[in-house]
Amino acid sequence: MSLKVELRPGERLLVGNCIITNSDQRTRIYIDGKAPILREKDILTPETADSPAKRIYFAVQSMYISEKVEPIREHYFALVTDIIAAAPSMKVLVNEINNEILTENLYKALRAAKRLIDYEQEILANASAGGAGLPANHENR
Repeated sequence: MSLKVELRPGERLLVGNCIITNSDQRTRIYIDGKAPILREKDILTPETADSPAKRIYFAVQSMYISEKVEPIREHYFALVTDIIAAAPSMKVLVNEINNEILTENLYKALRAAKRLIDYEQEILANASAGGAGLPANHENR
């Protein structure tokens, strides 16, 4: 079954180690085969990985793109150890990422890492608004 991707004008897409840039018209493409695929909006660079959760996402993204966990594993675990020490409420999301990595579902691990970024943003927004630093629904995490 093909993956259908619709690209807006000028939108870029990573397929394997290649960047595909759409022309000036909306385009629909179908991709067959097994290769890492990411939309431009989902790609972080070392410069944009500017928070603990984003650095975890970047590490998982590196695993996903290279399709290799081993070279990044030690760095990744150092990052997750630090984030859990700083914000223990993130442990459930980190465990979800870990489980996906262990079962070699790196795309799902990447999606879980995106949820970690969202949760980190909630914590920071709540803290800057004078709250205790945890979103109201943190017990569900």
